[in-house]
Amino acid sequence: MEGYDELISSLTPRQESDAVSIHQNTVGIACPACEERFDNLIVCKDEFNSLELDFAMDICTTTHDGNPLLFTHKH
Repeated sequence: MEGYDELISSLTPRQESDAVSIHQNTVGIACPACEERFDNLIVCKDEFNSLELDFAMDICTTTHDGNPLLFTHKH
């Protein structure tokens, strides 16, 4: 993904673990997949991850350096 480091530096870090990092989009950046504003970027670092979602949302995906990137969109 071109501009990954720039994207990450523009987002607000919310959670960091060995398996997942979550960054909140507090500045209204557009999702690279659908071009709509996204709420959070979830970077999956482990081969397998399980996400427990608190509410319904749409998810757009891409990868960077073999890691899945999930762009969440709240309903």
